[in-house]
Amino acid sequence: MILRHCAGGVVFYANKVLLLKNDRNEWTLPQGRITDGGLPNDSAVLTVKEETGIDANVIEVAGDTMYEFFSRTRQKQVTNAIIWYIMDTKDTNYILKDEFIDGGFYKVKDALDMLTHNKEKSLVEISYKKYKDLKKKSLEGEMSI
Repeated sequence: MILRHCAGGVVFYANKVLLLKNDRNEWTLPQGRITDGGLPNDSAVLTVKEETGIDANVIEVAGDTMYEFFSRTRQKQVTNAIIWYIMDTKDTNYILKDEFIDGGFYKVKDALDMLTHNKEKSLVEISYKKYKDLKKKSLEGEMSI
């Protein structure tokens, strides 16, 4: 079995979240391997940029997940250990990498129905609550200045 350390982003724009549909027809979140010597948060930002063209900013750690799958190219089991980050962006103009067949920003309530994996559904739900709280605190901080 191969163990891959990965990082990904739960990228929000207002009440929408960025989803991708992979070549297995699974709706998922952008994530990829952490490059040698790279920091997880930098890898997450880079992955979002490479997969979608979106410039996203890390706000906070969202959590982590692990899952196994059978790699068709390697012909063996792979375990992905992913650290996720809550991110936001000011731009929703995306360009999908060739490995994805669909994607975009979807209202969070719709995205929860679209996501294929329950772990990612929970991750988006919890991250959106944190995101709204952080945005509210940020606005309150600006108003008190």
